[in-house]
Amino acid sequence: MAVRSGISGRCNLVLLLVLGLFSSELLPEIMAAPGSKVDYLPGLQHQGPLPFELQTGYIGVGEGDEVQVFYYFINSESDPTSDPILMWISGGPGCSTLFAFLNEFGPVNMDLVAYNGSLPTLSLNPYSWSKVANLLLVDLPVRTGFSYSTTERCNHSDSFQQSEHAEQFMRKWLVDHPKYSTNPFYVGGDSFSGLVVPIIAQVISDGNEAGTKPWINLKGYILGNPLTQTAENANYANAFMYRMGLIPEDLFETAKKDCYQTENVYNVACLRDTLKIAEDDWFETSEYWANDDSVQEALHVRKGSIGQWKACNTEDLRYITSVFDVLPYHVNLSAKGYRSLIYSGDHDSLVPHIGTKAWIESLNYSIVDEWRAWIVDGIAAGYTRSYSNNMTFATVKGSGHVAPFFTPSECFAMFRRWISGEKL
Repeated sequence: MAVRSGISGRCNLVLLLVLGLFSSELLPEIMAAPGSKVDYLPGLQHQGPLPFELQTGYIGVGEGDEVQVFYYFINSESDPTSDPILMWISGGPGCSTLFAFLNEFGPVNMDLVAYNGSLPTLSLNPYSWSKVANLLLVDLPVRTGFSYSTTERCNHSDSFQQSEHAEQFMRKWLVDHPKYSTNPFYVGGDSFSGLVVPIIAQVISDGNEAGTKPWINLKGYILGNPLTQTAENANYANAFMYRMGLIPEDLFETAKKDCYQTENVYNVACLRDTLKIAEDDWFETSEYWANDDSVQEALHVRKGSIGQWKACNTEDLRYITSVFDVLPYHVNLSAKGYRSLIYSGDHDSLVPHIGTKAWIESLNYSIVDEWRAWIVDGIAAGYTRSYSNNMTFATVKGSGHVAPFFTPSECFAMFRRWISGEKL
């Protein structure tokens, strides 16, 4: 499947042609240096050195490395030399993977208490996915988190360019970290990244087939509450809220008429505004923490590279959504034999599980493991079904849009079983 960028090629990496020529002896000077070890995290309520290994850094992508991509790498606490690598792209678009690090499945949790003017505190997360996998959290597209561009012309991006940058990032990262070159590799993301992760997987697969070096040991992909078909999402969101008893029938009928706008990726926001549902302030505490000078120093952030750090830089991201339906990518990746895990918190009204279940069923793959409960600590944690294309769908009971935030223990059990090849 050919993938082309809608943004001018002047910011795309001409070096893609060169990557196939890289060797340990002939690395160009423009390659980014390996990342830096993080020795401490300000605010962490833990005595002594970090009980996990964390590295942060930048990798340059695009023409002349003009886009500097920031990342967090957490070594697996089990066997980093052989455990899988999960490269994660948060949604938004423009939401930093620091949220995944602090509030979803990273090694620490941010203590979400009322801000009192002091540095927010952190606690260790007993359900970190780093217990069983290497986590590579990447801030893409450009202008997300601590990622930035050295030139104004490369401050714009679209779905295809973001995907190409992700592939370039990963191949360069492996050049800097050759000991991970044979680890099984998965790419994942949630929410809006449902429209991007399948493209990234496709670009990586195409690059491998073309002989681009270094080779990436791609095994599959993971999506949480993923936006997949924007034109269909509003109808399912409205239907979900009606079924849950959140809106009466007359408002449901009005929403079907007034909130169905195919050109609006977040058309469900129409209904949310109608209901006056306030946005949660989960990101606020993260912004207090990430903008602290001591935190940025500990994370090795380049001074002056960005202005105010934002958890989700949605207002001035300068991003064009150029793909609104990624079903063809799922079909193509399935044909190549890649594994996939699609999970949905079953109380998410933004990208409801009923819509995700519907598009999966529309692929018409035969069922190999029929709909059943999956169990954690003797209790049903959700329901799951697996298909002949190596795709597993799972709901997470009582969970919301960012499932690992709401139900960390259940999501850890789900991830641990799936990544090790077990049935949920």
